[in-house]
Amino acid sequence: MALRRATFRLYPTKQVNEKLCYHRKLHKDLYNAAVSNRITSYKKFGKSVTYFEQQNCLPDFKEVWTEYKQINSQALQATLKRVDYAFQRFLKGLGAYPKFKSIRHYSGWTYPSFTGWKVHSTGDNGYLELAKIGQIQIRGKARLWGHPKALDIVNRNGKWYASIILDVDDTLLKNSRPSEGGTVAIDLGCNDAIAWTNGTDGGLIPAPRFFRKAEQRNKQLGKAKRRKRSPNFKNKTKASYELGRDGNRHRPVSASRRWKKVQSLVSNLNRKVANQRQNFVHQETTRIISSNSTVVTEKLEVKNMSAKAKKGKRKKQKSGLNKSILDVGMGMIKDALKAKLSDIGGLFVEVPTKKVKPSQTCPKCGHQEKKDLGQRTHACNNCGYTQQRDIASAEVMLLWHLNNLQALGTSVSDVDDCSSTSSTGKRKQAGSMKQLGQVKRQKSTPTGLDVDTTPSTK
Repeated sequence: MALRRATFRLYPTKQVNEKLCYHRKLHKDLYNAAVSNRITSYKKFGKSVTYFEQQNCLPDFKEVWTEYKQINSQALQATLKRVDYAFQRFLKGLGAYPKFKSIRHYSGWTYPSFTGWKVHSTGDNGYLELAKIGQIQIRGKARLWGHPKALDIVNRNGKWYASIILDVDDTLLKNSRPSEGGTVAIDLGCNDAIAWTNGTDGGLIPAPRFFRKAEQRNKQLGKAKRRKRSPNFKNKTKASYELGRDGNRHRPVSASRRWKKVQSLVSNLNRKVANQRQNFVHQETTRIISSNSTVVTEKLEVKNMSAKAKKGKRKKQKSGLNKSILDVGMGMIKDALKAKLSDIGGLFVEVPTKKVKPSQTCPKCGHQEKKDLGQRTHACNNCGYTQQRDIASAEVMLLWHLNNLQALGTSVSDVDDCSSTSSTGKRKQAGSMKQLGQVKRQKSTPTGLDVDTTPSTK
């Protein structure tokens, strides 16, 4: 069995929408209270509060704040787990120090198990039933359907969504993506999003540049937003006052009404661009997987590639390059290919860029020669082979994978485990409710040793 996610749009009534907003506010307040409890305990008493301590305080917490009795207890535990995960990321150096969240930065909550909710659907529309909230119509179509395991309720730009985690049968999952079993090498770039070759044929898929096309409109909205009175969250100022001729304050003037209106337009535009990019990625990766079960590409560190330029290092040019890199969605393409190949038991191979240097190497003779980014045609001075630069780079990666590249070679056994998406590959561990259950079982399982099991009071 494999876990897959299906997302549906929610269409609540006015009464149910108010309940959803109220529950969202309660979860936000609980999150902030848990963060405050950890910060206060460490600063005043030098004691770190664990997740289990906060979880055990929930019954007493609900006796004081009785409105939380109507919320599913496991959903409250999942909110506390968010706080614990945020602090774990900070302590490992993976994230910033956890902050208090406003309602506009707290999107929703989680039901970590199949309690407190029920979905009446087979993957094509239907309705969702939430305890203490009511029934909500859902619209959407899941590619695969299985046994519902968990649920996320999310609010994005004023719209509600239900993201359901499903336990899907492996046989159904493998047969859901028919593939011809070929091998293809792809090169990701800014001018052409994907350059591909399978040894006998090749081609280019131009970059759609969704962000670049919407950039002018985004600048216009940004200028209009700067002309409006924005709320000052740092000084906790929600409204300003209009001064009369006598210099005294009169009626309060809304500081954010028109600003929020323009901000809504900006959010809608950014969401549209993101949806267009996601749609492009899924269409192209599905087309690739339909004909190939092995995909070879170079190992790219997109985070490092799109990092800010240092002082005096042509910051404006680097900023434009970063926009083009992120606009293509290279990381999204690689993640989508990995996920879809894992469904069919395929293989995803990442060529070591520093070792092979695909863009600098000739696929015919293996001769390496440096090229500028503006040089879009590969013309080998050693053997005379001429090809479009990105396609030539893809040919080098394919030959490297097949162990036919001149002066360089490899085999599938040399591929790192993290590059393989076969069923034998190791799955990375992440903070989750499943891991939490494992920790609880370890604590409750006797070890057979003479160990003091009295709970610590420290």
